[in-house]
Amino acid sequence: MGFALARLTDPPSARRIRAVGLMARETNKGGSMPKWLRTLLVPLAVLALVAAACGDDGGDDPGTNGETPECNADLSVGVAYDIGGIGDKSFNDAANAGLTAAIDEGLVCEENTDSLEPDATGSNRDDNVIALADAGHNLVIAVGFAFSPGINSNAGNYGRTQFAIIDGYATCGTACGLTNDGLTNVTDLTFKEHEGSFLVGAAAAIQAGKLDCDTLGFLGGQTGPLIEKFQAGYEAGVAATDPNIDVLVEYIGDDVTAFNDALKGEALSTKMYDQGACIIYHAAGASGAGLFNAAVDADKLAIGVDSDQYLLVSAEQQPHVMTSMLKRVDTAVHDAIQAGGEGTLEVGGQVFGMAEGGVDYSKSNTDLMTDDIISELDELKQLIIDGQIIVPESP
Repeated sequence: MGFALARLTDPPSARRIRAVGLMARETNKGGSMPKWLRTLLVPLAVLALVAAACGDDGGDDPGTNGETPECNADLSVGVAYDIGGIGDKSFNDAANAGLTAAIDEGLVCEENTDSLEPDATGSNRDDNVIALADAGHNLVIAVGFAFSPGINSNAGNYGRTQFAIIDGYATCGTACGLTNDGLTNVTDLTFKEHEGSFLVGAAAAIQAGKLDCDTLGFLGGQTGPLIEKFQAGYEAGVAATDPNIDVLVEYIGDDVTAFNDALKGEALSTKMYDQGACIIYHAAGASGAGLFNAAVDADKLAIGVDSDQYLLVSAEQQPHVMTSMLKRVDTAVHDAIQAGGEGTLEVGGQVFGMAEGGVDYSKSNTDLMTDDIISELDELKQLIIDGQIIVPESP
């Protein structure tokens, strides 16, 4: 039944209009419309349209001369978020920013988008993907590597739907222990996280020298090869800058719930600060909120991930967030929607590295990201792009 997918983020008037449309669509599946529904549907539609007209009391948008920007009405997009959901100030929020940008640019009409968030454990992750595919979306974007096995198993049942997975490995197939090879409607969108992590590792090492500190820290979410790429790049950036600095390493857990445990993130961060770390870099999703709390309590520094977290934390925490490794999940989602609308979304893998603008570092904290640090990082960045620095992917 389509009612379950009406987006709660829509204004009430938009929800009423979409609900009426969904009711009409349901009747199309079952033949003639019952008399009671015909009687109810007409006044509902009228009320919805009146409410929509009256709901905007802010006047015409001067940037569009009162006209609604054109959008691609032929594309329908569903987004399945992972644990932490919208509001995690990290991975999922970055994906949502990409969807919002695509809507703003008219790459997809807002009323043709839906999004679903999982429960606290992610146990309904695959159900959400199937629900979006069953709803008839042309493109379903899954935000997180944990969606890969389910999409590998189910994509063949939805030949008219394209699937794109952030950090996915579904197209790796049996070589990665999955069921199916040769999927023709799945794209894995991956990143060279180790390259961006190299830069923030170098930044941490430079700042540690200014603080007369010889110990740094790394807080990982779920153990495994994906987060180990962050660790490897960070450690390499530190070593390339000052090989005498030690890097402490802690992981929160061995399953996806490790990305949504801020209390454990705070405890492990406090442990590393107590052991002498003056700066800790996290790749732990929503659990990273615990790091920022610990940094305030210890009066030490932290490095964020995925989004520019300096702009997302509290005013009290901001002075403690030196920089963030920018993993442009927003770019990947935006570009996947654009390619989906143009019919050019490639099957297989698509990699976003430093050369492709897929990873970078933030400069928002101008008190700590000084010109000397930025200059050195930009030199390293160009060396990576030119292939003169090859950043390791394993610790």
